[in-house]
Amino acid sequence: MHMGTTEIFLIAMLLIFAVPYLIWRVGGTDYYAPLVIVQIITGVILGPGILGRAYPEYYTFVFNPQVVQSLNGIAWWAVMIFVMLAGIELDLKKAWEHRRESTITASLALGTPLLFGCIAAFGMLGFAGWIGPKAQSWQFVLGVGMACAVTALPILILLMEKLEILRENIGQRILRYASLDDIAIWAVLAVIMLDWDRVTRQLGFIAVFIVATRLFRMLMARLEERDRWFVALIWLVAVSFAADWAGLHYMVGAFLAGAVMDAHWFAQQRLDFMRQTVLITIMPVYFLSAGLRTNWAVGGSAVFIAAAVLLAASLSGKLIGTHIAGRILKWGPGEASIIGWLLQTKALIMIIFSNILLDKALITNETFTALLLMAIASTMLTVPMVYPKLRRAAQLIVKTS
Repeated sequence: MHMGTTEIFLIAMLLIFAVPYLIWRVGGTDYYAPLVIVQIITGVILGPGILGRAYPEYYTFVFNPQVVQSLNGIAWWAVMIFVMLAGIELDLKKAWEHRRESTITASLALGTPLLFGCIAAFGMLGFAGWIGPKAQSWQFVLGVGMACAVTALPILILLMEKLEILRENIGQRILRYASLDDIAIWAVLAVIMLDWDRVTRQLGFIAVFIVATRLFRMLMARLEERDRWFVALIWLVAVSFAADWAGLHYMVGAFLAGAVMDAHWFAQQRLDFMRQTVLITIMPVYFLSAGLRTNWAVGGSAVFIAAAVLLAASLSGKLIGTHIAGRILKWGPGEASIIGWLLQTKALIMIIFSNILLDKALITNETFTALLLMAIASTMLTVPMVYPKLRRAAQLIVKTS
């Protein structure tokens, strides 16, 4: 039976939404793997390395070039909105109020896994198949190292809500640390993306962006909230386009578009609702698009070994960094471990970060696959590791009080 592109596209959408939901709901995976993680894993399963290898005819039928192109368009828009929201949720004022504590913790929580990740990436340079065709060695090493250091602020918020600590003192502290790390992550990405052939464009973009931001903020301050949402989306598209035109990638523009907005311009409930709506309605398409980019050509065992090494670098770096910060700042028992495990949450932001490196041919599909597996494992470990530690910390507080 002949099917048109529309019907095949809808089959793909049915798989994208139905399969992960059924696995999550029927399998009861929420403790180890929230729905977001299941959606990412499903994207990998539906990708060329697993479904494509097991059932090549079905894979090429469903995920033909026309369907993939349509899905990519949705994925681009989904991730632009999501990254903008991550930028809006940055709370740098709180970080400034507690700048000594925040700076020490954020620096160590980012710098230590960055160093460990760079060492792992340097080792990968000794083997073929990992570095992208357009990458210089320093770009590959710094890019993979930063991927090991990333904290996924939006997913961190979701997990802390689940653990019921988001509005608690420790939750707000962790948000401050993650916010500073988020700024550093995108700043490093901008350095990696610097194109000396287009440096004039990039400097021009920065200059125009500074002026446009001032005008944009003056306009937003005068608008009602319902108008702010529309203007914010127009601003998002304009800044993303300008950043991509300048060679900095549209997702760098999306983050900048959100970072210059004040969260108080929008009701907190609506911000939360917007984030949840984007996660439920269109981000699953982005997860599938990420899965379609996985590749196991260097060998499945090699990809898993690379993922394990990168995971070890990321986990040990975060935990060592936060324990050093805890000693300097004299935290209570168990605090450093809880903060370290929460800050090592990866998932979406690391996948977005890695996608940019892949788009710019700084890493290969095999490296992207290893980073994706590392992000999945990292995020799945968070709740099982943190929950019992929080319970022990609560009991300790009760006993000592």
